[in-house]
Amino acid sequence: MRLAAVALSVYALGGCGKKGPPSGGPPDIEPPRLVASHPDSGAAHVRRDARLSLVFSEGMEPRSTGDAVLLAPETEFRSPRWQGRTMTLVPVESLRAGQTYTLFVAATARDRHGNPMAAGRSVVFTTADSLPPGRIEGTLDARGFNANGTYLWCYRDGRSGVPDSTGRDVDALAIADIDGHFRLPGLPVPGRYRLWAFADLNRNRSFEPPTDVLDAIDTVFSLTREQPAATGSRSVVLNPHAPGRVRGTVLDSLRVTTGKLLVLAMSVPDSSAKVGGSVNERFEFNVELDAGAWRVRAFRDADNNGVWDRAREPASDPVTVDVRPAGEVQGLVLVLRWRPPSER
Repeated sequence: MRLAAVALSVYALGGCGKKGPPSGGPPDIEPPRLVASHPDSGAAHVRRDARLSLVFSEGMEPRSTGDAVLLAPETEFRSPRWQGRTMTLVPVESLRAGQTYTLFVAATARDRHGNPMAAGRSVVFTTADSLPPGRIEGTLDARGFNANGTYLWCYRDGRSGVPDSTGRDVDALAIADIDGHFRLPGLPVPGRYRLWAFADLNRNRSFEPPTDVLDAIDTVFSLTREQPAATGSRSVVLNPHAPGRVRGTVLDSLRVTTGKLLVLAMSVPDSSAKVGGSVNERFEFNVELDAGAWRVRAFRDADNNGVWDRAREPASDPVTVDVRPAGEVQGLVLVLRWRPPSER
């Protein structure tokens, strides 16, 4: 499944650049930046036959940069032209009249030494006489992944089903920054809009359910001429593949000091799946576990082999916990005790 905006095709201009020392200097490790564009962001009355250009802070690797450039709504371009640090895009057909566009450069664009951009950048412009006043602004509360670089796909309300990026029907496009903040300007009003968050965690610009996150934002944003901006929203987006954490303490009143205190978690559906963790000097533990049901116990590892010997090593009773993706189980208390002979 491809991203919900057109990816610009490029000629095969050789292999990707490799990181290494530029001639006569130290290695280049500085991320490239988008320093200028034509049209500029916020520009209005852009000519329908305009050529679009992007100027970077340094020489770019053509293939990765061409693949990183998206335009919404979909527009077909001829192969990009390069002159130094400037990339020029020529539409095959004229831009639409009275249309707002988002030209976007993803963080996967790389310079000629292989350094990716630190963050994506977007340029919003319109062929109309003025940029529409509609604006949606908010913050993603990302659970189980980093919000930075998450795409926001904007659609007119009324669209049903999960977006299929091969349809390339997105109305507007934005990206969340390192703090999860996003901004979608230039939306026509009046209008009702829905957002989808897409986190491309493996950075291949293709939605793959086993690894990536695609989630609908519950809010319907109603923009009117009187109130064209919707700001301050905060939306929780959960990574269903992320592990959770179990935190707690061990109570140990036994007079045994040989060996370390350890915590052992065993999966309920698959007893062969086990995860161990240490207990610190404050008798606290913090174990990362995949989502699901687990039995957690603490024990004194007298022989220091990492395996609980129920006949010779004191342990707590097991406690069953339900771990949610990117969730936390807190306040678990495990009480160490000697087991009676009948339980050994």
